[in-house]
This record gives sequence, structure tokens and C-alpha cells, in this order.
Amino acid sequence: MGSVIGDVLPLALGIAISPIPIIAAILMLLSPKAKGTSLGFLLGWVLGIVVAVVVFTLLGSIIPEQDPDASKPIAGVIKILLGAGLLFLALRQWRSRPGPGETAALPKWMAAIDTMTAGKGLVLGFLLSAVNPKNLLMAAGAGVVIGTSGLTGGEITLAIVVFVIIAACSVAVPVIAYLVASKRMAGPLESLRGWLVHNNATVMAVLLLVIGVVLVGKGIGSF
Repeated sequence: MGSVIGDVLPLALGIAISPIPIIAAILMLLSPKAKGTSLGFLLGWVLGIVVAVVVFTLLGSIIPEQDPDASKPIAGVIKILLGAGLLFLALRQWRSRPGPGETAALPKWMAAIDTMTAGKGLVLGFLLSAVNPKNLLMAAGAGVVIGTSGLTGGEITLAIVVFVIIAACSVAVPVIAYLVASKRMAGPLESLRGWLVHNNATVMAVLLLVIGVVLVGKGIGSF
């Protein structure tokens, strides 16, 4: 159980540290409909993570390799492919870094956040967590680890809960903090948004590189 939690922690952190969802959440908190939109976004974010990791856990559990002492070539190949995908995305992110004096480009949909409703925030949160390629690859990696671990049903549920809590915390913390103390949080959130916008590509490139290498290493170790 402990080894499985240890294996999925880096993947959960990879989702948690993704700058774009954090920037989106901050923009919602600074918008006219801050409360409804941000809560909808948080709900969609959590729901998307749950759906993605549960689906891949179920898929991983049907791989016919349950003996913990035996090699697991199928799971190993899947982990290597997922790791390679993350390394490819890391290279793309690194190449997309803004040059000296350039303004970092953000997705065009962020301009519409001020007019979003709670329902649209929920859909956006779900898409960013469950459909975004970077997060989907990390959720898939976690699902394969959990599904092929041979854990009991209760242990699998606990591993998924731990993964979801850690992966969702980066969006949950600013939303909850703002709702508790909105006036105090406005300034710090704006400063954090500016830093994330400028360093988005670099942060994600380094993060994807580290997690991709770890996942490839885990895959090689499965043979």
C-alpha cells in the first residue's frame, strides 16, 4: 500500500502544480461572479480527476498481472509510453517559453472568464482535469499503478482518495481561502497569477520532464 501511494504522489503533484488551472481559478476569484464560478470550477476540477483516475484504475485492473513478485511487462510498457508522452510534452512546453521581454501567451478562453456562470465553470474545470492531455497522462499513469498493484478494494479506494486530494489541492486551497477571507486574498492572488503567467511554460516543462523520467524508470523496472 505504501509503495503504491509513493508511486502516485509525483503524478498527483504533477496535476496539482499545473499553472493553467490555478491561473483560471484565480481569474475566477477576481471576477464579478467569484463565488459561484470558482465553486463550479472546483467541483468540475475534482470530478474530472476522479473520473480519469477511476477509469484508468479499472482498465489497469484487467491487466492479467497480479503477482507482486513477478515481472509486469504489460504495465511496464504502458508506463514507458506514458512517460515518453510526458517527455514529449515537456519538450513542447520548453520550446514555448516566452523570450526576453515577451509576454507569455495564455489560452484565449481565459478572456471570457469574467462572464462565466457556475455551470460553465464546472464544465471548464472538468475539461482541464479530465481531458487536458498533460493531466490525462498523469491520471492514466496513476490509474495503471493503482490498478495493477493487487490491492484490496478498500486500499484501492484509499489510494484514489489520496491521489485526488493532492491533485485537487492547488485549486481547492485558493478557492477556499478566498471564500473565507476575500479582501485579504485579493492582493496575494493577483501577485501569484502574474508569476504563474510569466513562468507557466518553464514550470510545466521541468515538472513534465521529472515525472516523465520517473514514469519511464518505473516502467523499465517492471520488466
